[in-house]
Amino acid sequence: MGTQYKSTNGEGVQVEDTRIVVVMVGLPARGKSLIAQKVVRYLGWLSIRAKTFNVGSYRRQDTPQPTADFFDRSNKDGERMRQAAAEAAVKDMLQWFEKDGGIVAILDATNSTKARRRWVRQCCDAKNIETLYVESKCDSEETIMANIMEVKTTSPDYLGQDPEAAALDFRNRIRNYEKVYETIDEDEKDLTYVKLIDVGKQVIINQIQDYLQSRVVYYLMNLHIRPRSIWLSRHGESEFNLSGQIGGDANISERGELYARALPELVASSVGDDRQLTIWTSTLKRTNQTARFLAGSDKGYHKLEWKALDELDSGVCDGLTYQEIADEYPEDFKARDDDKYNYRYRGGESYRDVVIRLEPIIMELERSENIIIVTHQAVLRCIYAYYMNVPQEKSPWMEVPLHTLIKLTPRAYATEEVRFSANIPAVSTFRSKGSTAKHQ
Repeated sequence: MGTQYKSTNGEGVQVEDTRIVVVMVGLPARGKSLIAQKVVRYLGWLSIRAKTFNVGSYRRQDTPQPTADFFDRSNKDGERMRQAAAEAAVKDMLQWFEKDGGIVAILDATNSTKARRRWVRQCCDAKNIETLYVESKCDSEETIMANIMEVKTTSPDYLGQDPEAAALDFRNRIRNYEKVYETIDEDEKDLTYVKLIDVGKQVIINQIQDYLQSRVVYYLMNLHIRPRSIWLSRHGESEFNLSGQIGGDANISERGELYARALPELVASSVGDDRQLTIWTSTLKRTNQTARFLAGSDKGYHKLEWKALDELDSGVCDGLTYQEIADEYPEDFKARDDDKYNYRYRGGESYRDVVIRLEPIIMELERSENIIIVTHQAVLRCIYAYYMNVPQEKSPWMEVPLHTLIKLTPRAYATEEVRFSANIPAVSTFRSKGSTAKHQ
């Protein structure tokens, strides 16, 4: 293991500055790319510089849409080209650590043989970079079929192809890998690894060595790769929204009440089936008033209140309008405009503080299925930024309109988003950077 020394990563999160390569291991259709994407997103959300290096994307530069035969071990040309892709990915990855100050890289590939895993480790050892192997093992036919469906519709390898032909070819590709696949076993007990068996039903951990590895492993233990969606909504328009005041614990307005009554039907149309949702709200009146008809519907949805979902605490500015803040605290108003993510209200919070208190919410979301969250603008920006990989400096400036339901569906290569408007008018609470403080 390389020399360890404590530092911040320049963004305020204490990490042990041992750099890590997370090496994905597993047969195709085991959710490796989805796991890789989630880990990078999570670490970036926590200000830890992370990046995925997908060997398949390097291979596609020369062989964009290969058939299953390309992955047969007896195909020497295919073998040579796949090795070249792996070497190019590892070379770029090691350069990223040196030039861009990377902290965690993810090598997304099957890495299906002991020889390949030894080679990756030797490359990383030579640069004093730790390796953490993550093997996704799955024998559940239902999960594998769901992943095959996902790949054939979203993978660049099958773009524009007949879905059934794509599924058949992908099945054959898996069989070619199965012929040579070697699971991580007793021969490799010197490796630092995590085995996720059947979508996290069993987790085996070996030789975890430091804080940052532990952080990644804790996140992995909370993941599942079953298909699901998350629904997000702000509370209905509030009396404070109408007056332009921030914070507080106001009631919803008449139009906010209309949204609360419309929400059950809006949710039902976006869900499209009888699956059970769990409703999460903050502890503040406006979210509970908005969710009450949804919770009281004949669907029998369960409802939970979370203090962690309360709106960003605006400290001494609570209950003021932006114009009043600009008049009374002009330096603070400017400082927040200059760096909204890190600016902390006097006696209150910053967006960075909100992200830290939302981490348990994110962990619980990753463990759960089919959640609808009714909460506040700043909190929704932070949750949305996690799923959509929005850079920190941009997330506080995103427009999240009132009376709109957002459906997010995590996929292997990105998160899909659909917005459903209730078509109920509401004031806009959005203020762009550098704009006047005057309430619209």
